[in-house]
Amino acid sequence: MDTTGTLDEALDRLHGSGPERLGRLTNHAPMAVEALARHGQAQAVHRWLDLYTRKLEEVPPGVEPVTAANWRLALGDPRRAADWIGYFRRETAERPWRDVLAQWWPRLLPGMYGGSTHPAIRVGHAVRTLLTGEDTGPRLTELAHGLGYWAARHHPVADLSPLPGPESAAAALDAVRPVAARDGGFPARLGRVRGLPVWADTVTDPHEARRRLTELVRAATHRYATHGHGEETMLVHAATAPNAVLRTLPALPHTLWVPSLRAAWTASAAVTAMYAPDAPVACAPPSTLIPEEVFERALAHGDEHVIKLTDTALDIGDAPALAAALRSVELSEPLA
Repeated sequence: MDTTGTLDEALDRLHGSGPERLGRLTNHAPMAVEALARHGQAQAVHRWLDLYTRKLEEVPPGVEPVTAANWRLALGDPRRAADWIGYFRRETAERPWRDVLAQWWPRLLPGMYGGSTHPAIRVGHAVRTLLTGEDTGPRLTELAHGLGYWAARHHPVADLSPLPGPESAAAALDAVRPVAARDGGFPARLGRVRGLPVWADTVTDPHEARRRLTELVRAATHRYATHGHGEETMLVHAATAPNAVLRTLPALPHTLWVPSLRAAWTASAAVTAMYAPDAPVACAPPSTLIPEEVFERALAHGDEHVIKLTDTALDIGDAPALAAALRSVELSEPLA
């Protein structure tokens, strides 16, 4: 938990920026600075932001206020990002943030695949901060930005054929069939996903759903070490998207935990199908490095996806997870 005030300063600095740039690339800064502050690197937050600033754009103009009467018409319209952010800023100012989240989570969850899963990941970072610290204005505003971005990029996935699936998360990810053509951007590839292995489909108990979700995050993170070369950036989301859901569970009613598991599995498996390499490579876990040293390497590298995957790897904390984090450092271009 950041007690320096740096995170709130950084979030204030960022809330004049929009959730995307160039109409399609996500603003990762709020997620990255939350991870830096979380892991004791508050002193590096503003220095990192100074490097990242060139990737920021102003908040886009609004179209029409979103209201309780018209929200369905605005759902999934990326032109309405500012309208949605304004709506959730009003909601979180007038109501407890957990109530707002519980109301909107089941509405947004089916569309967590829009924006390459980044909106859901941003919400996961915001919720973690609120659960472990004070409900400050910048942190509530950050939740509003995350939910607003998610609503604007809401994109469901339907008509997926259920395929036979093994019992363990690791084996189920191994059973995912790659899409026929692995080219183009995230939306094009997502449209080619036709079927996914069935996994954990008989789970009905909320606590079992949380255990299975934890298993999925661990398996997807470990898998990056041997498969991340398929696409070093996008395959990060096979782990960070379900981990965002896992981080949010404690703030949600238990009735939402099982559907959260289902959506998280679909996201992780779909990303795996879209970007899987033809074959894995060997990757040995580090023998001497401790988690803090691995995070320092991620910070020195600077890439936002490296920082976020390392953040997830530290949630797991075992040697294969640290190997995955170090593999992302090797594969990714540094932030310059």
